[in-house]
Amino acid sequence: MPLFGNTFSPKKTPPRKAASLSNLHLMDRSTREIELGLEYGSPAMNLAGQSLKFENGQWVAESGSFTGDRREMQRLRKRNQQLEEENNLLRLKVDILLDMLSETTAESHLMEKELEELKSHSRRRK
Repeated sequence: MPLFGNTFSPKKTPPRKAASLSNLHLMDRSTREIELGLEYGSPAMNLAGQSLKFENGQWVAESGSFTGDRREMQRLRKRNQQLEEENNLLRLKVDILLDMLSETTAESHLMEKELEELKSHSRRRK
């Protein structure tokens, strides 16, 4: 056991095997689709008895699968609109409050500066 030597000596790692043993990466797309049946449709899912399909970047209810009430949809749209309007109002209020705060802070700094100038001016007179 050496006093000042390095006792840790890791074993050498074995060489890696080939990255891929399959020749799929060598085939073009059409050959892969023919050989393996890789023809994907658009993604679809079923939530609470409603079938949805992903088309053109949005989830769309499949025709005839919507079992919900039309009045419920209208109520949810109206509630969503109300919440968006409330959110916009609250953002406006926050902007106004931030403007008021910055104005008050600026006035406070000016008053502090004036006070310091008056103090230094009165010290010079003495």
